[in-house]
Amino acid sequence: FDKMERTPNTVDAHRFIWLADQHGCQDAVVEALFRAYFTEGKDIGNQQTLIDVVTASGLDRQFAETMLNSEAGLDVIAQAGERSQRHQVDGVPFFIINNAITLSGAQAPETFLDAFKQANT
Repeated sequence: FDKMERTPNTVDAHRFIWLADQHGCQDAVVEALFRAYFTEGKDIGNQQTLIDVVTASGLDRQFAETMLNSEAGLDVIAQAGERSQRHQVDGVPFFIINNAITLSGAQAPETFLDAFKQANT
């Protein structure tokens, strides 16, 4: 944490995660963004930094630049925010099972099994 100089706006980072899902490299992009911010202290609120990070992890530079110059993905991010508010998400991890049961924080496997059983009834 000592390398982090500020808490960035992460809307564009979330948009890149959404875009990466469409291009089959979401896991790599998420990992790269986490490493860049939490380990290397990079400012992932800076668009050029974001482009460099996500393209190094497999996302095409042209797709990345095109997305940043558009409103693509903003609706998905807004919907996710609304869903989080509806379910009163206040931390991570947070699990929503069948839009009916929520689990907050790390849980024992038995807790998940019980939740899955409840969701199927």
